[in-house]
Amino acid sequence: MNTPMSIADLDLDSVATELVTREEAFADLAARLEGRLSVPGDPRWDADRTAWNLAVDQRPAAVVVAASASDAVATVRAAGAAGLGVAAQSTGHNAGPLAAQDDFDEVVLLRMHELRGVEIDVEARVARIQPGAQWGDVVAAAAPHGLAALAGSSHDVGVMGYTLGGGVSWLARSHGLAANQVLAAEIVTADGVLRRVDAEHDTDLFWAVRGGGGDFGVVTALEFRLFPIAEVVAGMMLWPLDAADEVLQTWAAWTGGLPDSVTSTARVMRLPDVPELPPFLAGRSLLLIEAVCQESPERADELLAPLRAHAPELDTVHPQPVAELLQLHMDPPEPSPGFGDGMMLSELSPATVRAFLEAVGPGADTALLVAELRHLGGALDPDTALALAAEHGVPTPGVVSGFDAQYLVFAGGIPMPGLGDALVASLGRLFSRIEPWRAPVEYLNFAEHARSAEQLWGERVHRLRAVKLAVDPAGLIRSNHPVRR
Repeated sequence: MNTPMSIADLDLDSVATELVTREEAFADLAARLEGRLSVPGDPRWDADRTAWNLAVDQRPAAVVVAASASDAVATVRAAGAAGLGVAAQSTGHNAGPLAAQDDFDEVVLLRMHELRGVEIDVEARVARIQPGAQWGDVVAAAAPHGLAALAGSSHDVGVMGYTLGGGVSWLARSHGLAANQVLAAEIVTADGVLRRVDAEHDTDLFWAVRGGGGDFGVVTALEFRLFPIAEVVAGMMLWPLDAADEVLQTWAAWTGGLPDSVTSTARVMRLPDVPELPPFLAGRSLLLIEAVCQESPERADELLAPLRAHAPELDTVHPQPVAELLQLHMDPPEPSPGFGDGMMLSELSPATVRAFLEAVGPGADTALLVAELRHLGGALDPDTALALAAEHGVPTPGVVSGFDAQYLVFAGGIPMPGLGDALVASLGRLFSRIEPWRAPVEYLNFAEHARSAEQLWGERVHRLRAVKLAVDPAGLIRSNHPVRR
């Protein structure tokens, strides 16, 4: 009787030529995991493979729900032994491009969402997070010490994917990308080795993971800087959508003269009439402007005066703990279906605003629930980011230090039955209208459909591919935006 080969018995240097069967690899892996392995037909299969974006149908070869970094090592080794790929996932907010890949059924999906530990070194102002940590976890741990992270717009955004892709926070114009504040990462590379990378160790790999996404290994921990910011002046102003022509033009001009201490977003929203929404939002079409000011209340009032001159129907701007920023954007509080995509703009001229509103403004034929414009610039400028790193003695930024763009667009809706074609058409109509002002760069975290590596990283893709070839020559590690394509 033949005894199944154990993963531990394999010579990892010759794993490409000494493959075990998938069944043997999975049986051995299941016995070694602290977490669990799910395969099609198992009772927990559907729950384990479900992403945060419920519109994405993930059907990998198997799912590992990790309970430790050791589970990541075991999964990478087992997948390599069976000739399969591995894709790590924290929450799955941007799971669409991964699940759509032709060979995703030959991939082990490594779900890290149960590993949500956060440690705060108050004296050093450093956070260390496990791979499944969400921004709500980090903010809750840091805020009692008067410290702030460069967090995402909602409590349930995964820290790992957000940071590896760049990370545009409410503090971005003053502090730059979240990826620029990463001090170290622990990563399981395709050879099944857990490495610690930083500015002095595996420097090329450290450069690649900061903005290059998850294509270089399974990141099992991140350490990043926090900032002594306890309070900001922040909130939203709201107008009926009929006021959008005038107000949005004012906002566009207003953003051109702001100090870097102010970050803001303008959003056109068409909200369904559902009981989950408060009455002032339900069933209405609106223009919202959200702003975060790292200024005194008096100075914030001076800066916001041009917007308030348009007499907003609702104005919630007030001094508040920085932790409350997780509520400002009103993102869905739990997993939900979504269809959307992003684009970056070089400018927001009066003509750009008119083109944007022709697609999503008053009277527009659109199925989009939201279309937003995020103001960039300031510390998000690549040259400014480099200067700040040198000034503060932190590591030189990675592959994405900032953006050669001034505004970030994101638009999307809920793919209800019968609405799919209308959403695709509406999104295409918006992007075609504002195409003349498209910036020459893309933002990985808002690219919810496939992009080429050249679109995402430009000329830097050549160095990225060299790093990928060095650490993963067989392409075992997979991500939503592969470097090699």
